[in-house]
Amino acid sequence: MADPIKPANAPAKEFIILGKTSDGRQFRPSDWAERLCGVMSCFRPEGSGGRNAHLKYSPYVLPTHIDGVRSVVVNEALRELEPLAYHFVVNFAKDNDLQVIEACVLPDPPKENKAP
Repeated sequence: MADPIKPANAPAKEFIILGKTSDGRQFRPSDWAERLCGVMSCFRPEGSGGRNAHLKYSPYVLPTHIDGVRSVVVNEALRELEPLAYHFVVNFAKDNDLQVIEACVLPDPPKENKAP
């Protein structure tokens, strides 16, 4: 199955893996998000490494908290960079019966000029 062609100015597509199973139970271990992101830390844009790159998370797979639930935000750009890594993350969510939410980055609202 071919992926649809995306225009260059399309907003970044992301999905969020919530640390809750499909029946609402909290996923364990409690540091699962940091572990998953640590494994994926080597996948980054070319040239963005640097001396301490091994100490930073990948910009494509980032841990976060959503409503107090540990979660991981996965950018679809990972699929282009390394398809096997992308499928690893997707299959991790499926194998552990975790909730997945589709998301996209929205542009910042225009700033209003407030007259004094």
